[in-house]
Amino acid sequence: MSTEKIVFKTDFERKIFRHMNNLVLNSNDDPLLQFPSQTDFFDYIYETDYSMRRQKRVYVEKTIQRLIPIIKKALNLIAPTAELEQQKISQSFDSLISNENIKKSYSSSSIYQTAEKIKTMTKSEELKALNQSFDSEQNSINDLSKKRKRTKPTETEYSVPSIKLADMGGVETYIDDITELIVMPMRYPEVYSHLGVDPPRGVLLWGPPGCGKSMLAKAIAGESNVPLVNISAPEMVSGMSGESEKKIRDLFITAKKIAPCILFIDEIDAITQKRENASKDMERRMVSQLLTCIDGLADNANSGAGHVVLVGATNNPDTLDPALRRAGRFDREISMSVPDLNARIKILQVMTKKMRLYGDFDFNFLAKITPGYVGADLAALTTVAGMLAAKRVIGDISSYDLNTQLQPTTVENQNLLQNINNSDISSIVEDGDDKQMSTDNAQISTVSPITGAQNSTKFTPDMMADLYVTQDDFIVGLKKVQPSAIREGFATVPDVTWESIGALHSVRYDLKMAVVEPIANPELFEKVGISAPSGVLLWGPPGCGKTMLAKAVANECNTNFISVKGPELVNKYVGESERALRQLFNRARASSPCIIFFDEFDAIVPKRSDSNSEAMARIVNTLLAELDGVDGRTGVYVIAATNRPDIIDPAILRPGRLDKLIFVGLPTPEERYEILKTASRKTPLASNVDLQALSSFDKLSNFSGADIANLVREASVIALSRSINTKSDSVLVTELDFIEALKKISCSITDSDLKKYLELAKSI
Repeated sequence: MSTEKIVFKTDFERKIFRHMNNLVLNSNDDPLLQFPSQTDFFDYIYETDYSMRRQKRVYVEKTIQRLIPIIKKALNLIAPTAELEQQKISQSFDSLISNENIKKSYSSSSIYQTAEKIKTMTKSEELKALNQSFDSEQNSINDLSKKRKRTKPTETEYSVPSIKLADMGGVETYIDDITELIVMPMRYPEVYSHLGVDPPRGVLLWGPPGCGKSMLAKAIAGESNVPLVNISAPEMVSGMSGESEKKIRDLFITAKKIAPCILFIDEIDAITQKRENASKDMERRMVSQLLTCIDGLADNANSGAGHVVLVGATNNPDTLDPALRRAGRFDREISMSVPDLNARIKILQVMTKKMRLYGDFDFNFLAKITPGYVGADLAALTTVAGMLAAKRVIGDISSYDLNTQLQPTTVENQNLLQNINNSDISSIVEDGDDKQMSTDNAQISTVSPITGAQNSTKFTPDMMADLYVTQDDFIVGLKKVQPSAIREGFATVPDVTWESIGALHSVRYDLKMAVVEPIANPELFEKVGISAPSGVLLWGPPGCGKTMLAKAVANECNTNFISVKGPELVNKYVGESERALRQLFNRARASSPCIIFFDEFDAIVPKRSDSNSEAMARIVNTLLAELDGVDGRTGVYVIAATNRPDIIDPAILRPGRLDKLIFVGLPTPEERYEILKTASRKTPLASNVDLQALSSFDKLSNFSGADIANLVREASVIALSRSINTKSDSVLVTELDFIEALKKISCSITDSDLKKYLELAKSI
């Protein structure tokens, strides 16, 4: 009998084959006498498997048509006599298996064991046993290349985390809420039962990425001494209809079985989007299923089976369905913002508890130079600092010469090479010619002590006795760690300093008292009972350094800095501009202390009148609400810059909002001299260049800071062109170059413009 090899090209064919087998097995008639038709198979598959209804009918029918001969051939394997049964089964399955190595292992397989039992079975039992054996053997072949699914953890695999709240830094502000909402109900359920009080069912943790939400959930379970059921929300999303809802039900069933426990769903916003915005029915069903399961936790607690607390974590709480955030579900919400100065100090102290730190470590200094760093960023910083310390000591050892004792590279390692000298240095550093490093080479490779074939001896405790992690390692590590604030899309601390700005001393003082001192010394303002200004408006002619002043302020007080140009917030879609403003202030609050700088401020806050559109009025109203700080604006400072303060809505400039107006005018001759020195500090000037005399030229009377910087740039271009034409290697900017540059450029502010600004300064 000729046979055909079975090759399942897809899992879809395998699935159709199983359905067809089930129909044959469930038939009351003898399958050899009354075999189902193609239509019978098709109708049966569509009735039993709803997922098949999404497939094209032609595709399903062609697959059934191809598999019918294979089913019939399997039925013909059943012969009246045992000899024929054994012979046909052996021939058929030998032809189905093309791999010779696998064929050898089938001598003791379930196929041949089944053939021995066929003698005493009925027709239906024979067919069922044969199909089961066929499925078992075929699966064993196909599973070799099929990706295995991850097995679900059993109930005994959920354990109590070892981490406690004391092992986390910077969470002191949340401990009272956590103890009240979760820890006490878990540890003393009998008290709540005696009082007839239902403990909270859910707590929502929200905040920027890396602030410690997942670790806090583990610490809560460890502090409560209960198991933690941890899952990421995207893991519950399935492509099959109904599978996602089933995963949610199974998750809550598992939590109820091992209660009391903490059920933690990370990135919960992935499955709980607002139902009115959902694009698929599955998303709505998942939200409804989750709501039903959360409500079912109360029945589990009332029955005495154990208390289950649901803890969710998200970065975007506003995207959650409102039904989740009502009382009885997520009863309380804990906002975990970017750590402030004190929180960063405690986080660093906890993370460096087991590190060998040198001397009196200044955690306060480290915390001040890491604004905007979340817990994950600080953890990365400590790791990098430790790696730098290890690299340093390996470099010291690799640079050690038996004939010449080199000096240690750091103060704290002064005794390091002495300890190495007392040890067996020959086992660490090769003495061969190919391993020797020249003494005039400043950079010593750290690869040789690691990859050398003879360097298998480990460092002894005596050799590492004076190895420490220094504060310099952390400072160097700052350049290698990118804080989350930068990944969020805005710069942290600008690189503009007061030295980068010439003159403007009076403006500097006003900004220092308005912004820098409240951030650096808030206790001084509290002593006299005054609050810092809510915002500062810098106004004046263009090019006078308003933007640079704002950046220098942020650099002076080591705060995060968000720069926004007014027109960037304007969107043609209704409500998008207001939403962008709210998101801007939310990001600033999450990264406090933070300075928001609005450039071209008049573009988004014009005077509200009948002539302006409703869209601009809504933007002004939204900004007024944010400036009033209804939601709290602690640690957020607003600096705005404009050339036209007269067209700004008066409500913006009242006390409590941008109540500090600072005029940034044109520089005086003395200030022009300082700006010239600052702008030309990297320019090679000839000895005959007198910057002070140049600053007194009448043509420079209306020059702004930007105009003066442009003058230096143009003079440098003239000098460079002369050097290229004469093929000279040296480039020097002479006084004649400045005079020639003055002929090519002009000031950006006319006398009439200056007069308007001076009159406006008197009226404001």
